[in-house]
This record gives sequence, C-alpha cells and structure tokens, in this order.
Amino acid sequence: MTTPSPAPLPARLAAALLALEALALLVLAGWQVVAMLGGDTTSLPTALALLVFTLVGAAGVGAFAYAVVTDRSWGRSGGIVTQLLVLAVALGALTGQYGHPLVALGLAVPAVVGLVLIARAAKAAAPGVER
Repeated sequence: MTTPSPAPLPARLAAALLALEALALLVLAGWQVVAMLGGDTTSLPTALALLVFTLVGAAGVGAFAYAVVTDRSWGRSGGIVTQLLVLAVALGALTGQYGHPLVALGLAVPAVVGLVLIARAAKAAAPGVER
C-alpha cells in the first residue's frame, strides 16, 4: 500500500486559510451565543436562526478546507465562492453610513490571497498542464 503524497504548498496554504475562516465563523457563533445569553438580542428566534446559519457556514468552510488539502475540486469551487462572499462583505464594510476602510481592508486582503492560493492549487492539481 502506498502512502499518499502530501498536497502541493498552494493547496495546503489555501486549506489553512479556509480553516482559519471556519474558525473565525465559530468565534462569531460564540459571540452570538454570548449576546443571546446577555439579552442583547431583540428577537430570540431570529438570533437562533442566525446562529444556526453561522454554524452551518463554519461547517461548510471547514469541509472546503479539508477538500482542498485532499485535492477535491468541489472544495476549490466552494473555497472560491467563500472568498467571493467575503469580498462582498468587505465591500459592504467599506460603503454605507457606518463604512470603515480598515475593516474592509482586513476582510478583502485575506479573500484576495485566498483566491490566488486556490487558483494556484487548481493549477497544481491539473495533470499535464504547463507550469
């Protein structure tokens, strides 16, 4: 039985970034729980629904991270969608009445880095393609 070769560096880096994003969503979920327990929510059913969506998102992004490091194309596709959604949130953080450029930059830079890493991981996974 042969030992599988380790994933290429771009795939490992992309998976690590996705795993960090999944962890950030888990931290956000913890923050939501604290807010609910502290009475900082106006609608408990809405807060619970948001918590469930946040946890589902964390599980999804974590699954994308695992899939990228194990060379599954659906993980790269999901990772790209995740980064594009983060870029959309960054744009929202930049504009509007409460827009803050540093928050937007803090969201946008990792998303752009993630897109580049996922693209490089896809290229590394493509057999017979000139590098």
